[in-house]
Amino acid sequence: MSLPTPSFSIVTGDFVPTGGMDRANYALADYLARQGVDLHLVAHRVDPALADRSNVTVHQVSKPLNSYLLGAPLLARRGIEIARTSSKPPNHSIVNGGNCPGTDINWVHYVHAAYQSQTRTSPIAEAKKQLDRRLALRSERTALQQSRIAIANSRLTQNHLIDLLHLTPSQVKTIYYGTDPDVFYPATAAEIAKLRGEYSWDLHCPIVTFIGALGDRRKGFDTLFEAWQQLCRDPNWDARLVTIGIGDELALWQERTKAAGLTDRIQFMGFRRDVPSILRAAECLVAPTRYEAYGLGVHEALCCGLPAITTATAGVAERYSAQLQDLLLPDANDVEDLVQRLSKWHQHRDYYRQHAIAMSDSLRRYTWDDMARDLIDTIEHH
Repeated sequence: MSLPTPSFSIVTGDFVPTGGMDRANYALADYLARQGVDLHLVAHRVDPALADRSNVTVHQVSKPLNSYLLGAPLLARRGIEIARTSSKPPNHSIVNGGNCPGTDINWVHYVHAAYQSQTRTSPIAEAKKQLDRRLALRSERTALQQSRIAIANSRLTQNHLIDLLHLTPSQVKTIYYGTDPDVFYPATAAEIAKLRGEYSWDLHCPIVTFIGALGDRRKGFDTLFEAWQQLCRDPNWDARLVTIGIGDELALWQERTKAAGLTDRIQFMGFRRDVPSILRAAECLVAPTRYEAYGLGVHEALCCGLPAITTATAGVAERYSAQLQDLLLPDANDVEDLVQRLSKWHQHRDYYRQHAIAMSDSLRRYTWDDMARDLIDTIEHH
């Protein structure tokens, strides 16, 4: 007689295949849905293709004023109800960080205790930011102390959970993110030419990308901007920077770009849904992040065969091959170091491309389904 299939609930803000923790949660939910399990999704937003599956029950939670801060207590309350008080509670309840206390599995994508933004804004915005942080720290600590097991997206996150939030090593398991190898892959020369034509990019101009929110300085665009200004003073520097992302500081960086006379050297493309195509058409990604629990954007760039310059403390840096170690920045604030590493990449582009493609082959073998299977196996056997 076969054992009954376990049921699951997952609590998160959004189940959408766009990036970061949303992409990871979507991948897990999509895998579980395809296995036919009884699946409950507690969220503000769920991709229609996932929500329409017959074995998926969506418990949609409102988000007042489109604010995650205001929606957080509603999300937590509904998650607790589904996990504990429904007529047929799920066997396993998965939450993310501090978004819902009192459940047994916590999948941690970001540790609020590990980073505090240094950006100074208006007094009202600063007060809101500090309130957000205090609430996040409190809910994070409460939820993690009540969890049976915490799943970290990197050894960096695992260490933060042990050192900063005082979980025991036996409570924490690291499982890296997967990828979609059919979406993120090195392009052929013909595909690169086609894509560059669509974006109106010179086929022979080195394209460097930055992908990240421009709402604060965590992603390190300020360091990259200063480095880019220095590089553009060199007549031999012929690269163009393509920036993907939106946020409160986008207009500021556009103004500074204009004032520096760099509008033909820095392109701001805003929010994009064609990031995989942009990566395949580019030659390098730069992510001088000040804190990154993992760094899915870097991971996806590497899967596209792009050398990616990022911070040595980012979670994804743990997966770098020996040949790409010198693309890792010891200090996200060191402009001169970033200038030197970009210059070295520019001088040895073929070398770095060759080793990035080799790393792509390795990363692309571990898919989102592989990640989901490892996660479920850990939950059921821990």
